Amino acid sequence: MRLRFVPLALFASAVFLAGCGEVNSTIDKAQACLEAPKIVADLVAEVGKFTNDPKAMDKAIDDAATKLNGVADKASNTTLKEATDSLATSLGNINVKTANDAVDSAQKVTADTAAYLEKIAKACS
Repeated sequence: MRLRFVPLALFASAVFLAGCGEVNSTIDKAQACLEAPKIVADLVAEVGKFTNDPKAMDKAIDDAATKLNGVADKASNTTLKEATDSLATSLGNINVKTANDAVDSAQKVTADTAAYLEKIAKACS
């Protein structure tokens, strides 16, 4: 009699574990949907403050790119991951050395983050 329940118990365990994976996936997506826009908002605010300090702006951009890479690594949603990776790469390629670079970089950050926020708004809805 007990042997009949072993396959049923194994099947139930597999279904339960698969369900837990889906819950973790949803949590990862929700977390990414909250973290990424906050990182972007913080970056845009910092870039605005550092238009006369190229070194500080460069550091702020690099820090944001690193944080976004971390979010991308945790994101279980493919669209979120790809969009976040793309923005992190774009930010990582920005080098701010002069005041003129700072102005150009601020414009690029604003444009890139606006496009990114549109993509993740769709992915997170």
